[in-house]
Amino acid sequence: MAASKSLNTRAVAAAVIGNALEWYDFSVFGLMTVVIAEPFFPASSQYSALLLTTASFGAAFVMRALGAIVLGLYADRAGRQAALSLVMALMTLGVLLVAIAPPYSAIGIGAPLMIVLGRLLQGFSAGGAFGSSTALLIEAAPFSKRGLYGGWQMASQAAALLLGAALGAAITRGLSPEALKSWGWRVPFLLGLVIGPIGFYVRRHLADSEAFLHAQQTARRATLREVLASHSREVLCALGTVIAVTVTLYVLISYLPTFAVKQLKLPYAQSFYALIAGNLLLMVLSPLTGAWSDRIGRKRLAMWSLVLTLVLIYPLFASLAAAPSVSKLILVQAILSITLSGYYGPFGAMIAELFPANVRSTGLSLAYNLAVMLFGAFGQLIVTWLIETTGSPLAPTYYVMGGLALSIVSLAYIPGLRHVDLDARRRPA
Repeated sequence: MAASKSLNTRAVAAAVIGNALEWYDFSVFGLMTVVIAEPFFPASSQYSALLLTTASFGAAFVMRALGAIVLGLYADRAGRQAALSLVMALMTLGVLLVAIAPPYSAIGIGAPLMIVLGRLLQGFSAGGAFGSSTALLIEAAPFSKRGLYGGWQMASQAAALLLGAALGAAITRGLSPEALKSWGWRVPFLLGLVIGPIGFYVRRHLADSEAFLHAQQTARRATLREVLASHSREVLCALGTVIAVTVTLYVLISYLPTFAVKQLKLPYAQSFYALIAGNLLLMVLSPLTGAWSDRIGRKRLAMWSLVLTLVLIYPLFASLAAAPSVSKLILVQAILSITLSGYYGPFGAMIAELFPANVRSTGLSLAYNLAVMLFGAFGQLIVTWLIETTGSPLAPTYYVMGGLALSIVSLAYIPGLRHVDLDARRRPA
């Protein structure tokens, strides 16, 4: 019993700490988009530079689909520990390239190429992050607490954005605009290089779960064909439910500083306060709502959360656009974070329970990253274009509302699996 509890604790630490560091490294680029645009992507207009920068942000998501297949299969064959350690090493290398890249004025076209290469490495490694860490969490959890353990997955992503937002607020307020553009923007990336080895160390000293080890001995070896042939319905259902996470995470959260500055004309530094408030709420509430889903069912809680968010998002942003202020921006972000926590909390366990252990990481990685590639990769680019084309600052809400609606439909097709343990079915009595 003590050994099992120790394994559970180490699994949570390995997944949560490592995942937070990975998502911090990956998402900080989005938070620094406005600053990075000019020195690395010079163009004929500020709008063109911003489009080029958001396009490079999106390019990393295309690589996530490839990373999902390669690293997901690796996790289902070699083990969660091996895959998570490799993911951490690749992510750190990608951050290094971005952190040390000279500006366009120094090396010309080599500057944006270094940024893009770093982003592609980050994207490839992120492709295996969610599936492997979520599989590890769910398999290490007692069956009655899978929602709680899965909630830590989304809490770690919120923690990563919280750290990025706090650093963004600190450097934008503490540095002059010139210092911020010349070297200040590198500080969050350099911090990722310093703390990255911590995640690698934690993961290197982790054992794989009993569920995975048993599946490795008794189930068929994971292949992409196996996943697509035998679990296509589960992949499609999971993909559909990921859309809501994608559009809210990358448009409502990561894009917020850019939206606040470009459309609401609010101070760049103060726009980070809304991110801090929103992600703090998500970080605290996600494990709680995940635990709540263990009691009342994941599908029920998730459905109510999405419907409520869909109803509230347009009037909240309309009120914000009519009378922009930092305090109202913080309030809007806080309200949406509270409603979304009811979806983020049970989300990890809900889709992990669709797949058996022998293909869980591959199935999760494939569904998650295909959805992110399709709906998040160029989400910021599409939103920037929509605002410019329509002239409406409310354009981001249309994109998010469409994504939420698609996830509500997909969620309706997910069976309620709160009392079904796919792993137990495959273990000998």
